[in-house]
Amino acid sequence: MKRRHAREKAIQALFQIDVTDTDPKEALEHVLSDGEGDEFLSELVFGTLENLEEIDEKIKSNLVNWTFTRIGNVDRSVLRMACYEMTRNDIPVNVSLNEAVELAKMFGGDESGRFVNGVLSKMIQKA
Repeated sequence: MKRRHAREKAIQALFQIDVTDTDPKEALEHVLSDGEGDEFLSELVFGTLENLEEIDEKIKSNLVNWTFTRIGNVDRSVLRMACYEMTRNDIPVNVSLNEAVELAKMFGGDESGRFVNGVLSKMIQKA
């Protein structure tokens, strides 16, 4: 599975977990129509969930004129996954940012790409 495809599936699973409180393993099974996942996909989902409290605090501290509760479900899932992915040493931070913006445009609303870009760019500047 290509990493782009794995990211798309991870966003779908994280969204489902966030909105319906589905078991993570069930959510992964649900988004994998062919039943074939991969290690990168699993790491994105479970790594994000395992670090959720820290990730959410990081997102909250980088919001400008916005509250965490106002973030749309899709945008929140994209930000969470991207924030986790940016902690990995094997992926350049700019790649994670660009992929997150594309995912936000694909799954979110009209302004999702700009919003995700703004929050993640601020995180990168602070790092």
